[in-house]
Amino acid sequence: MKLNYKRTILIGFGFMAILAFWQFYDQVVPYLLENVFGLKTFAANAIMSIDNILAIFMLPLFGAISDRTNTRLGKRTPYILFGTIASVILLIVLGVFNEQRNFWGFMFTLMAVLVVMAVYRTPAVAYMPDVTPKPLRSKANAIINLVGYIGGIFATVVMMFMLKSETAADGSSVYSEDQSFLPVFLVIAGFMLLSVLILVFTVKENKLPHVEDEPEEVSKGGKMPKDVFCSLVLILLSVFLWFMAYNAVTTAFSRYCVNVWGADLGTSSSYLLTATVAAIAAFVPLGFLSSKVGRKKAVLLGIALMTACYVIAIFITKQTPLMYLIFGLVGVGWASINVNSFPMVVEMSSGSDVGKYTGFYYTFSMAAQITTPLLSGALIDNLGLGYSVLFPYAVLFSALSFVTMLFVKHGDSKPQAKGSVLENFDVED
Repeated sequence: MKLNYKRTILIGFGFMAILAFWQFYDQVVPYLLENVFGLKTFAANAIMSIDNILAIFMLPLFGAISDRTNTRLGKRTPYILFGTIASVILLIVLGVFNEQRNFWGFMFTLMAVLVVMAVYRTPAVAYMPDVTPKPLRSKANAIINLVGYIGGIFATVVMMFMLKSETAADGSSVYSEDQSFLPVFLVIAGFMLLSVLILVFTVKENKLPHVEDEPEEVSKGGKMPKDVFCSLVLILLSVFLWFMAYNAVTTAFSRYCVNVWGADLGTSSSYLLTATVAAIAAFVPLGFLSSKVGRKKAVLLGIALMTACYVIAIFITKQTPLMYLIFGLVGVGWASINVNSFPMVVEMSSGSDVGKYTGFYYTFSMAAQITTPLLSGALIDNLGLGYSVLFPYAVLFSALSFVTMLFVKHGDSKPQAKGSVLENFDVED
């Protein structure tokens, strides 16, 4: 059994378009809300959380709907193609309303683009497990993540070179009042459209052999056995818990640097960038590692590595180059978790409900991303514990995810024996 690398990379173009959008959205939209339209930070943060709230309900819904879709283009491609076209049009309109300083036009269009993105995100992610044999999904997911991150990097580079900032009196970087954001909106929209068109014209979904084999634990048309259901609940709970830990750190780390270490924002950005680069570098090797040792062990290794890094960070009281190593290891641990956890969830699905299970995965991850800023923020501010509670908080939830993951008994893949060393590098044409 061999992985079709070329096809997997091309399928990843859909995810690449999605990550390009979210990277742009997360960096530019909060700035526009606060600095162009004059919203307070709380109001801007509330608006920025709407996409996560929508995701909880819409991702599993449209995952399940796409499972039952049957068109000439396939069951995922219509959502990916027409969803991207709609989001591209709305993104350009959003840029125009920003140029016009039309707040209500901007807000209405922003809500519309978030709804459209939620409609086709799950079908785009479910495409890979649809056409990839179960034992190969960790490798394939590693490649999908790598391709997807290219989209995020592209969006970041575009913003770096097309948006020119100035230094304010307090030393912070700001954009001049005559800075036009519309060209960046156009470039991101064009990149998204081009990426998806490459996918649609090079991979014909309806001509691909879809994986229809049922997992041995679930009989076709029957209910999921209690032990399999228990494993599904435990792994989804694990997803929630490790996102609670990781997103608390990434959300509050810039303020942690300022309040605990007395360092600037550039310092926090450089550490987080180290984690991202390490994750990108580790995706593919970890995909191959999981095929040797199994997904569950790879996930547990990732959790243990991240938990150990959080523990060490508790005792670091000032800025130090050691943090680059720590965040590099955090990135590797995070990559090991992400490469293997999603395939474990869809492993428990049948070929006809991959989208529904993909939606379950994102529902729990998004729920954590809504919850953890509020809970960690309450501990830091409302209870007066300060930012020193951040890493103990991360240790707690990360350790809990390790415990719940230990009891997961299903969703793993059995390492495949190779006839020779060279077979590890076989590529299916």
